[in-house]
Amino acid sequence: MRNTRTLRTPGGLSLRADVRSLVVVVALLLAAAAASVVLIGTGDFPISFGDVLRTLAGNGTAGQDFIVNELRLPRVLVGLLVGASLGLGGALFQSVSRNPLGSPDVLGLSQGATSGALVVIVLMSGSAAQVTVGALIGGLLTGAGLYLLAWKQGVHGYRLVLVGIGVSAIVTAVNGYLLTKADLVDATRAVVWMTGSLDGRDWSQVWPLLALCAVLVPLVLANARALRMTEMGDDVSYALGVRVERVRLLLMVSAVLLTAAATAAAGPVSFVALTAPQLARRLTRSPGPNLVASLCMGATLLVTADWASQRAFGADQLPVGVVTGVLGGVYLLWLLVTERKAGRI
Repeated sequence: MRNTRTLRTPGGLSLRADVRSLVVVVALLLAAAAASVVLIGTGDFPISFGDVLRTLAGNGTAGQDFIVNELRLPRVLVGLLVGASLGLGGALFQSVSRNPLGSPDVLGLSQGATSGALVVIVLMSGSAAQVTVGALIGGLLTGAGLYLLAWKQGVHGYRLVLVGIGVSAIVTAVNGYLLTKADLVDATRAVVWMTGSLDGRDWSQVWPLLALCAVLVPLVLANARALRMTEMGDDVSYALGVRVERVRLLLMVSAVLLTAAATAAAGPVSFVALTAPQLARRLTRSPGPNLVASLCMGATLLVTADWASQRAFGADQLPVGVVTGVLGGVYLLWLLVTERKAGRI
């Protein structure tokens, strides 16, 4: 029996809260905040934890204010938003597919967004803003193709994952072809972008991603109850009054937008969308989609990985995508072995 509490408002509304899940979410938020402050203070000009807090409160020196608010804070905010978007998007895809491998990395969405960016870089020599738009369009087109190819009286489980693996292979091949057609300068620029990095991010990347999250996160959470019901099966969900395919399509579009926007902002950061929901589920020990916990876990993972890359190798030497790729690859191997022993694959 899970320990739950019912919270009631003066207006008569009530909300059931799982105590363990609430504790996990609060702990992840505190960890993300602490890691962010430490990351802001890390670099060629180190700033202490207390000085960072004082500067954020408006009491720092002119030099500290410039370094913190103009150079490092936007990078950290992009990291938090990208990690949260990937964590939430991964949780949605894993819940819709009912498969722990149903993440944007495996389904080809990140690769599709990369294709859009490569088309702009290689064929158009576009600006940073145009690369962002290209990544968004590429992700949306890949998501639409994935949904149509996986449709057969609805989108279900392993069919979505299998189609996604095929789409991922095709799009990866297209990306390789585009790189062979690029000149040296464009190819170098494309490879740097494809690695996944937070280097050089500024306020121009923060505001669009923040606006998108401000719209999509409440929309997704408003449909969390219906999503949890769909995990009991379509027949049961229909009997409970859930419009299954409508909810599924809405949440898949939201997940595609979150993933594409995160990829556009920081490049294809690997495996955060795969690992964050699974780690959140293991911490909360809750069978549901764990949307809020996955969102917080993704943000915490990405800023922590960025801090680790800077501490271990120095700023600008190791992109955060390399760190998440190595750690996520190890986790994926462990997950495959676990699923195989359980007889699910």
